[in-house]
Amino acid sequence: MKIRKNDTVIIKLGKDRGKTGKVVRVITKDDTLLVEGLNLYKKHQKARSQDQKGGIIEKPMPIKISNVMIFDSKTNKGVRVGYISDEGKKTRVIKVSGKNVKI
Repeated sequence: MKIRKNDTVIIKLGKDRGKTGKVVRVITKDDTLLVEGLNLYKKHQKARSQDQKGGIIEKPMPIKISNVMIFDSKTNKGVRVGYISDEGKKTRVIKVSGKNVKI
């Protein structure tokens, strides 16, 4: 996976298109991720006990990784991410106008 937890991403498709947020969790099994404060859906929840009230809660839903890109604050656009081999180590880089820039 090229996108990791705590990366800032921009959403390319869906109802939150163009919004940016921080990745809270990456689910590798389904190739999805959770973005903080985005892709929220309302769920009607029944009261389970006297202490816990029922009502409508907002729940974050996963987004496919193919629908997000890493956000570059310098250009205010989404950028592609890749890996290069540097001195025997695998380094993550962003690809900006033909150049590789280390993250």
